[in-house]
Amino acid sequence: METRKKRLSHNGYTVALLAPLEVELSAVRYMPDEEHEQLATTKGDPNRYVLGELSQHNVVIASLPAGYQGTISAAAVARDLAHSFPSVTLRLLVGIGGGLPSATADARLGDVAVSVPSGTQSGVVEYDLGKQTTTGFQRKGLLCPPPNE
Repeated sequence: METRKKRLSHNGYTVALLAPLEVELSAVRYMPDEEHEQLATTKGDPNRYVLGELSQHNVVIASLPAGYQGTISAAAVARDLAHSFPSVTLRLLVGIGGGLPSATADARLGDVAVSVPSGTQSGVVEYDLGKQTTTGFQRKGLLCPPPNE
């Protein structure tokens, strides 16, 4: 006997996992303890969504439509998610870490890394905002720091 999936409104979701790329989506796709019924997307929102419950939180996993990639598209996922799921107050980005340079940290595949902004540094360096030189990595720009509130 098939069990009926829970159906909530768009306002019923308060946590979002942003997994823009297919490889990132595959890492979190089956994390929810329970999957919810799909909802129609709002007009102009091309994102793919997986809805569910994770540790008693109603979670929406957002991903780009097939064939899209890049930092601009990833920002669009967040923008469209905000319109479609206005009650989301916590957004976590699932991403591919290109590197965690540290002389003391033993970071390995599968570890969770949390960036912490400091001073004028946002805590995240996008691969296209710098270049590798013979003396090290040289930044060309930076992301805006997170809000203080």
